[in-house]
Amino acid sequence: MELMVNGLFLGAIIALGAIGLSLIYGILNFAHLAQGDFMTLGAYIALFLLGTLLPRLGLEGAGLGPFTFGYPVFIALPLTILAMAAIAVGLDVTIYRRLRRRGVGMVVLAMTSLGLAIGLRGIVQVIWGGDTYQYPRLSKDFYQLPMGIRIPPDNIFIGVLAIVLVVVLYLFLTRTKIGKAMRATSDNMDLARVSGINTENIIKWTWALSAGLAATAGVLLAIFQAQLLPIMGWRILILLFASVILGGIGNLYGALVGALIIGVAAEVSTQWLSPAYKVVIVFIIMIATLLIRPKGIFGVRD
Repeated sequence: MELMVNGLFLGAIIALGAIGLSLIYGILNFAHLAQGDFMTLGAYIALFLLGTLLPRLGLEGAGLGPFTFGYPVFIALPLTILAMAAIAVGLDVTIYRRLRRRGVGMVVLAMTSLGLAIGLRGIVQVIWGGDTYQYPRLSKDFYQLPMGIRIPPDNIFIGVLAIVLVVVLYLFLTRTKIGKAMRATSDNMDLARVSGINTENIIKWTWALSAGLAATAGVLLAIFQAQLLPIMGWRILILLFASVILGGIGNLYGALVGALIIGVAAEVSTQWLSPAYKVVIVFIIMIATLLIRPKGIFGVRD
């Protein structure tokens, strides 16, 4: 039961990255293979802020209640989101937009994102090295629940923050002018453009939101695992894609449900298998989904 609960928290983290992946596919219609490395870069930026910049500014805090982190996290996380959003928009303007104007297909865009993923990973290794960093752990408390379930306070924070972000994103997409324009662009970009929607601006918003979600997911994953390494995002990329495929490609709600299922399945599998085989279980789920229900649980796109 404890593994299942931990799986839900892992699924909440995966969901943030998977929803960002779905946003990009829904608007730009290609698989963004650098999403995992966006998560990694976001986590390293937060580590730099928490371990270097903020302490130099006198903003180094002690443990915050039962959590393993202090209040500077609430400064570092928004700054990390803004930084990753700016990086993503910059990459779109300098790379992806030029490719779109040349009329390249989704395969070329996907391969470009793969090259970008490798490049970002290389930059991380040049700046921070290839060693594993331990995220600060200022507390080792647990909440003891019935059935012998122990939940670290950090996981409660992870779950609550993920829920808040998903709700905020839902309200943004359904209640704001930009959100409605994003949905219209996702349905038909040409029609949206003819209707007067600035699709290039919508694409920038898409990259910013996706990168912000990836940055948050990366920081939360580092807190969840209490460690950070350059290939973290590459390892979790398969979980992101499995979640999107399981839920339905291009469906944000499907990505959320798929991520929770993948998270639980990956964690529960460690009851009988080595943690190294988590990815095998995820592959099996992904392949079975493609064979039985190619469009996923909620998928409607071709």
